[in-house]
Amino acid sequence: MNTRETLSPWQLAERAHGMNPSAIREILKVTERPGILNFAGGLPSPETFPVDAMRAACDAVLSGPAARPSLQYASSEGLPELRQWVAAEMAKHGAQVSPDQVLITTGSQQGLDLIAKVLLDKDSPLLVESPTYLGALQAFTPMQPKIVSVASDSGGLSVPVLREQLSKAEQSGQRPRFIYLLPNFQNPTGRTMDEQRRGDVIAACREFGLPIVEDNPYGELWFDAPPPAPLLSRWPEGVLYLGSFSKILAPGLRLGYVIAPPALYPKLLQAKQAADLHTPGFNQRVVAEVIKDGFLDTHVPTIRARYHAQRDAMLAALARELGPTGAEWTQPVGGMFVWVRLPEGLNAQALLPKAVDAGMAFVPGAPFYADHPDPRTLRLSFVTATPEQIDRGIAALGRVIRQAAGG
Repeated sequence: MNTRETLSPWQLAERAHGMNPSAIREILKVTERPGILNFAGGLPSPETFPVDAMRAACDAVLSGPAARPSLQYASSEGLPELRQWVAAEMAKHGAQVSPDQVLITTGSQQGLDLIAKVLLDKDSPLLVESPTYLGALQAFTPMQPKIVSVASDSGGLSVPVLREQLSKAEQSGQRPRFIYLLPNFQNPTGRTMDEQRRGDVIAACREFGLPIVEDNPYGELWFDAPPPAPLLSRWPEGVLYLGSFSKILAPGLRLGYVIAPPALYPKLLQAKQAADLHTPGFNQRVVAEVIKDGFLDTHVPTIRARYHAQRDAMLAALARELGPTGAEWTQPVGGMFVWVRLPEGLNAQALLPKAVDAGMAFVPGAPFYADHPDPRTLRLSFVTATPEQIDRGIAALGRVIRQAAGG
């Protein structure tokens, strides 16, 4: 046999070797087993999807003058009505942007991919919180940058540490390309950056000329009070902003957006054109039809109320079942996640198979770290489970932790 014929003729690009499967997606395969209570996926509750409104919007689009245009190629920038809506919504949050700064993307994940392609070179440094969103690390890593994490606490990244790192970078001539932040109900920790911290972050970034990528997929999912104004409103020329319709309507639509300074917008648009020409025009027109008369003003509060009750159930179960073990966890005031730190000596990755055998699943925290992962951490999502399921799942987790700790 000719051995040359048995070898693949394909040679991977160097960047392809940096691509890794999503740890969450791999875990979700395990949760497909019957009877597993799934707290792993960062999925919005299907009970919040506005099926009737979507059906009516589809009928309206396909029976009106936009029927054929909705099935045709569309502009790369996005539907004008959607771009205008985004600009108007941002104005409500104190950020004055033009519709011409809004680029509609195929989910906000595509926005991260476009930003990586436009702003990152091999070995170029960038900063992230510790821990940070796994999907962002996946988008950035193929560009082969040097990703450096900034130590963080319950209020987000440490500004003194940020200043120290930026001072050292300035001295070495290695200024980071940008810092990636999720100020509101962060994935994975659920923490929120308060007003004082936001001001301090902006002051530091302005002083050192460090641009910010502000990712805000969860900002509307607050429980008792809305979060502080976005970073974009405080430094318009220095902040790239990402938003999404996934958490307030439905992720299957794959609709997100990037708000970019005018100087950066053309290159992001060119990257978008190279990636997929445009975001599906039919999806854009359906969403524009759904939201045009203020539908979200009544719909989103129902999501908040549902998630609030589920958050309360999760925190109560954690206090009851994990409190005695010495575990610690965050107290999110919005969003979808609770971040847990196990007692000393335990490893979340090693604990996962035992938790699955006990009937529940979570995401180990290590993949959310750019460097120096904490093996004791794990993420729990509370929005797709009922309070009764939360009670059962956290009770199972408590039993597994006590057994592993020898209690």
